[in-house]
Amino acid sequence: MRKINIDTLWDLAANEVQAREKRTKRNQEDDDDDEEEDDNREDGHAPCERTVFFLGSKNGGKTTILFRCIDRDEAPKPTMALEYTFGRRARAHNTLKDVANLWELGGGTSLSDLVQIPITPQNLSTLSVVLVLDLSKPNALWATMEKLLHAAQNQVEKAFTINPKGAGESRPSKQLSQSRTLCILPKDHPDRELISPFPVPLLMIGSKFDIFQDFESEKRKVICKTMRFLAHYYGASLVFTSSKSETTMSKVKNFFNHLAFGTERGKYMSTDHSKPLLIPAGMDSLSQIGSVDVDFETLHAKTPLDLWQKVFERFFPPESTNERKEVKDPAKDPQYSEHLIDAMRAQKDQELAQYKREQAKSWKSLALET
Repeated sequence: MRKINIDTLWDLAANEVQAREKRTKRNQEDDDDDEEEDDNREDGHAPCERTVFFLGSKNGGKTTILFRCIDRDEAPKPTMALEYTFGRRARAHNTLKDVANLWELGGGTSLSDLVQIPITPQNLSTLSVVLVLDLSKPNALWATMEKLLHAAQNQVEKAFTINPKGAGESRPSKQLSQSRTLCILPKDHPDRELISPFPVPLLMIGSKFDIFQDFESEKRKVICKTMRFLAHYYGASLVFTSSKSETTMSKVKNFFNHLAFGTERGKYMSTDHSKPLLIPAGMDSLSQIGSVDVDFETLHAKTPLDLWQKVFERFFPPESTNERKEVKDPAKDPQYSEHLIDAMRAQKDQELAQYKREQAKSWKSLALET
């Protein structure tokens, strides 16, 4: 029997999901006519498989956006740690279906270490990242963006240094950024030396626009310009949306289909700060974004990214919270209640409490005798 090395429970789960997906694909292919399948493959129409990794603000609407993108008609539940699902899209007269492996990281920034599960050396060539930022909580926006993108980028660069063939060669991180720059901006673009594109395709989504649009005009302007700068700096597409707006959700779905299934990406662009932003990657510039009314002489920064962070935090001071402490015990969450299991758990808790009391008494008596 062939031995498989499994390092962690997450590896086991990921392998099981991939095995099930492969079995499903094989069963579907067996139902098609062999000659038709061979013709399709000769014409370059073999099914494609991509990976899209969702991460972002805690309770920022990631699951809602994901379900709407794959037309899943069910009420979203809070994401526990890291969850997997998949989507399919038929093409070539419904004889073939492309597959998108969809991962979602829950808990905001508290579980950022789990990025190593969906980002692997095997899927880097087909990997895309979707960062969802809650516009209704601007004080936590920059810190969330910074920590999650930093964790994801470190894992991407780490995966790039691993040679699956064992040749021992590595690809420097600068090479990743340079190759993305060539794909996003033309050679004569004035911002080529001022940006640092994310090493894989990135989509930034500003969620809860329905709440954001009630902010004061000046605050909206600062947030919009900051989001535009971040998207431009990281070579990402940017779109604002609300789960209550079918129009904005359809635009998000268009970007998602481009990442997940390789469909044509729209070229429509909206930079009006009073409306939902929509800016495909490479179609913005620092001169179009402009600046914010603030005394720059009092700010000391070494890079454009540092400067924008200091400007943004002047208007929205960062929150000093520890999200890891906010993670609730799933055993006490009402949505996961099971009467028989909960009753048994309560009984065991009582037995444990009684055992602790008895042991405490025995230790006290032993101390007195001594």
